[in-house]
Amino acid sequence: MLEVVNIHKTYEGQPLLEGVSFRVTPGETVCLLGPSGSGKSTLLRIIAGLEEAEAGRVYWEGEDITDLPPHRRRMGMVFQDYALFPHLTVAENVAFGLRMQGWSPQDRQARVREVLELVRLTGFEARRVTDLSGGEQQRVALARALAPRPRVLMLDEPLGALDRALREDLLEELRGILRASDVAAIYVTHDQEEASAIADRLLILHRGKIVREGTPFEVWNDPGSLWVAQFLGVGNILFGEWRPSQDKSCATGVLRTDLGEFPLVCPHRHREGERVAALLRPSAVEEHPAGEIRARVTDVLFQREHFRVSLENGPSVFLPRAPCLGETVVLRLKEPLRCL
Repeated sequence: MLEVVNIHKTYEGQPLLEGVSFRVTPGETVCLLGPSGSGKSTLLRIIAGLEEAEAGRVYWEGEDITDLPPHRRRMGMVFQDYALFPHLTVAENVAFGLRMQGWSPQDRQARVREVLELVRLTGFEARRVTDLSGGEQQRVALARALAPRPRVLMLDEPLGALDRALREDLLEELRGILRASDVAAIYVTHDQEEASAIADRLLILHRGKIVREGTPFEVWNDPGSLWVAQFLGVGNILFGEWRPSQDKSCATGVLRTDLGEFPLVCPHRHREGERVAALLRPSAVEEHPAGEIRARVTDVLFQREHFRVSLENGPSVFLPRAPCLGETVVLRLKEPLRCL
């Protein structure tokens, strides 16, 4: 198990990482998710030994490896720009780390064949990497990182240089490869969909700290804060005044907004009249003649199986039909709002 404890790092005199701690278990894929500049890649480089932290420690199976040089940490790295050797063949690229570790020619050949089969590049051994597509080059980079059987595989925006269609295809392959290899992995990205598709567990970084941790399902259903909800784009944020609910069966409070009053589930304590933020998911409303929301339609956008409808001075909602611009729709909540 990899354990990262209380990592601190500054950049140009400003705090970049402030007391970051987490664990990664064997076979688990943990995704570091956050906006550009949140310290994700720096944290990865600190774990790999490519950069020093001002404070904090890194442990593997209880052993302190903070002061070990990178080649003794046995960690594999996959970068966005592949970092392959253009003058070498696919097999020579994959075997490079094995040769540095002193593997015999026979063992190198067997291991190269094994990992190329894993990444679905059998038969590519003699090709020059410069003759490969971007997706194929990234699979070579992945095979090279996996070949020495690393303790932890670290991937820094590995699909960032690929077009959308290729990225989606390779992401699906990558999930299978990580499961088959059973290696602990840390995956860095700023793309929420990519993170949710690849991760067993998400760690969301903001201003140098982990502000939310959990499975993709847990984080999506309960962002835990206004910032995380806005960053993930999980729904609309409604602001209003809190007051206690008279109906204890369905909610803990009521949110008074410009659109009306709505039941609110809230684990926090608030004073009556206090301004709070609540999450309204676009799919949590439906058209109903007795609904509590009446608003004029300002925009309609088709999104696969439904229409995203923007409302005047209000949220966006998903509807099965496309109302006309300027039409007034009447909607009701299918579930209470969730306080952030």
